[in-house]
Amino acid sequence: MNPMGIHAFVWSAGSTPEDLSRALDHSSALGYSLIEFPRLDPKKFDVPAFAQSLKAVTMGIAVTMGLQPSADISSEDAAVVATGEQVLREAVSVARDLGAQKLGGILFSAHDKYMTMPTARGRQNSIDTLRKVARYGAEAGVTINLEIVNRFESNLLNTTAQGLAFIADIGEPNVYLHLDTFHMNIEEANPADAIRAAGDRLGYFHVGESNRGFLGAGTIDYAPIFDALLDNGYADTITFESFSSAVVDKDLSIITGIWRNTWDDNVALARHAKAFIQDQMDSAARRRRITRTP
Repeated sequence: MNPMGIHAFVWSAGSTPEDLSRALDHSSALGYSLIEFPRLDPKKFDVPAFAQSLKAVTMGIAVTMGLQPSADISSEDAAVVATGEQVLREAVSVARDLGAQKLGGILFSAHDKYMTMPTARGRQNSIDTLRKVARYGAEAGVTINLEIVNRFESNLLNTTAQGLAFIADIGEPNVYLHLDTFHMNIEEANPADAIRAAGDRLGYFHVGESNRGFLGAGTIDYAPIFDALLDNGYADTITFESFSSAVVDKDLSIITGIWRNTWDDNVALARHAKAFIQDQMDSAARRRRITRTP
């Protein structure tokens, strides 16, 4: 059975020691096996101490992030690209020091609404930079997982097919796709087929509803998605992600368009999400047994 994770923004938008501890405690109490944090600033908390807290509750961790425009490695400006490379290297280091094995998110461009088409030079700058970061990640024991996001949050990688071609051009074995049902629901012609196409390059998976709220209270058809995950042989973490303006930080709220409270009871939200994902996995397994039993 796949381990289940939850994004820390369900609990808090901050990264103070108190914020981190609260997110960790809530996630552990509800039975999640992994917590996902946005890129953490090591100047704001004690990294070794928090790593020990994670070990004490046997909670796994993943780190995700999006690059700022000033650190956009798909830029044609060499100084901006160099800044982005340094940001990514620091993120790998923090992930390593916390015991995380995955760095995911929008690592290939800025997490922003672009007003221009991507350029061949910018794409190559991103590929060349990520190749170096991936090698650094391999030394640190951290995989690089590129989140395929919708057209309003990046202009470079919006579909699984684009992501697979991009990974092939990077050419490093520890670079994977990070897929997300929210984004796939917007961009993919067939999300289930996209998951199957990802094959063994699927390294991390987000489940999020079309309206960013309670799972099942939107328009996403989850049954084919979980069937595809089973067909794919994906056995890694499935992480629940949800944003509400009651919690999410201001910058992310603007970028992702969270203009209202999609929920106001995060404990009920997280408890429901865990049960929903478990039921979807169980149902997919039952369908497989029925259809494939001689």
